[in-house]
Amino acid sequence: MLRKFLSTAVIVLSASAAFVAPSVAANLPDFTVLAEQQGPTVVNISITQVMHRNAQMPFPGIPNNPGLQEFFKRFGIPGMPGMPGMPGMPGMPEQGEQEYRSQSLGSGFIISADGYILTNAHVVNAADEVLVKLSDKREFKAKIIGADKRTDVALIKIEAIGLPIVNIGNPSSLKVGEWVAAIGSPFGLENTMTAGIVSAKARALPQENYVPFIQTDVAINPGNSGGPLFNLAGEVVGINSQIYSRSGGSVGLSFSIPIDVAINISKQLRSTGKITRGWLGVAIQEVTKDLAESFGMKKATGALIAGVEKDSPADKGGLEAGDVIIKFDDKSVITSTDLPRIVGSTDPKKDVNVEVLRKGRTKNLRIKVGEMASDDLQVAQNKKTPTKEEVNKIGLTLTALTPQQKKKLNGENGLLVTSSTGAAAEAGIRRGDVVLGLNNSETQSVVQFNKQINAVRKGKTVAVLVQRGDSTLYVPIKVTK
Repeated sequence: MLRKFLSTAVIVLSASAAFVAPSVAANLPDFTVLAEQQGPTVVNISITQVMHRNAQMPFPGIPNNPGLQEFFKRFGIPGMPGMPGMPGMPGMPEQGEQEYRSQSLGSGFIISADGYILTNAHVVNAADEVLVKLSDKREFKAKIIGADKRTDVALIKIEAIGLPIVNIGNPSSLKVGEWVAAIGSPFGLENTMTAGIVSAKARALPQENYVPFIQTDVAINPGNSGGPLFNLAGEVVGINSQIYSRSGGSVGLSFSIPIDVAINISKQLRSTGKITRGWLGVAIQEVTKDLAESFGMKKATGALIAGVEKDSPADKGGLEAGDVIIKFDDKSVITSTDLPRIVGSTDPKKDVNVEVLRKGRTKNLRIKVGEMASDDLQVAQNKKTPTKEEVNKIGLTLTALTPQQKKKLNGENGLLVTSSTGAAAEAGIRRGDVVLGLNNSETQSVVQFNKQINAVRKGKTVAVLVQRGDSTLYVPIKVTK
């Protein structure tokens, strides 16, 4: 019935369009100049990740049923090359395992003539190799400068000069109903342009509290991730990040990260290699109409404090459960989703004014903002190429963990891998891993680890204890130098 209705609708619309074509065409925007001028600033990103799978069960996620495994062996799984892999561990494949290379595609855009590129964190996450292809067909291996999962923004770098760069726009000036266009590589089709309108602004999504998304009806599909969203002036106003879809394809609900949020993240990644966010230490919930009435509020607005963490900035500043935050640092809190974004963008250690509604009365507090702990062990690429002294005998460049990173590892000592080459890379150790020990000895410092490695004779094999995510594994590495 739905198909029949849609077919009829198409016929009616087609007939109607033929009648009004001249006047409608005169009001439609022309994207040809935008495509010509901005197309060269958009890049195709190809990701390769080394994975392992059981030789007896070659298709991860499929039940270990001989009939099913044989079926998929013969006919394959749709999208298998780009299918997200099971979390792999470093090291040589165990007995009964096979090593394979998982590949996926994404997009990005050039923000500096010397090769800095913005894309999504989920595009380059856990990549062993990142290959960037320009519109002129040149290809470059890229270094991951850093990535922030909370905003889904990543900064990568290629060694090139004189590259065309995008113009940065102002997302706050966007209006609902305004025309916008995306350029990217949907399903690997490079430099594809699609267009639509802004459907909504400052859209909050579940589990995404730090980004006021731009919602559009631009056709965004797998491979568009990380590509730019342009306004009619040819300025980038967002990074295409997510779609709502039950089928996996575009249904006219796409979400972009505002470019000002992305640029702020990229500057921090480039300068310090980590993202610093403000932290308050509260649990919040939405103020519903019923709650507003019970609190004696004229309208449902603000963020309701459901709980306060002990010894947190909120606790020390006098916030209490039941308070409704109306303003934070002189910024209005309209809905509960506004608060994490405002607090997160506030500099840690800054003293701010907080206006709350407590038991029907307005109260002003002075709170010193704390610093949010990092979710992940973020790695920043050194601005210079590592020197011979910085790379140890097996090809690892290591750095000591920060106190926050140690806390994430339950206080364990470890060394963060900032670069992996040579024998270490061949064995499977990659950037972002944490080295915990060597040959049953706990790792204390970079100097100690490198001293132990340098004492190993050529041809000998060492066992490096590595942590990746929540798992640990000894990786055998043969010293070749």
